Amino acid sequence: YTVLYFRYQRRVRGFSKFQNHKMKLLTHNMLQSNVRDVKKPYPLLIKATKVELLEVPYEAELVKAMIPKIEYSVVVEAATSLGYNDLPKQLPTTLEEEFLKKLHHALFKIDVVEGELICPESKRSFPITNGIPNMLLTEDEL
Repeated sequence: YTVLYFRYQRRVRGFSKFQNHKMKLLTHNMLQSNVRDVKKPYPLLIKATKVELLEVPYEAELVKAMIPKIEYSVVVEAATSLGYNDLPKQLPTTLEEEFLKKLHHALFKIDVVEGELICPESKRSFPITNGIPNMLLTEDEL
């Protein structure tokens, strides 16, 4: 999926704009805490202090390709925590255009610029600065 997403971003006018914005809900959906002895490292909770909406052209095929690769319930929970409540709680059985556009909005347009990700078990905080989550651990956490 990363290659597909990268190709998608390269086709979008103003690609350099995307290089400064990396903490989208698609990214969040793939991250987990790697703190030693944590049994429930996923999903990380989002505590955002700055969120931006980006203009990202809609591509139905890209959204469809992402669906099998994401945990849909985690996307819904994250989007809701950021104030986006347009996604249905359950993944629809038929992928209508209206739903795909809403999912596209959640996955690609919502950009967490500042804030933190929080491990659900250890409550360890991972800062998000300029759209980049810092997932580095200290030596005693390895």
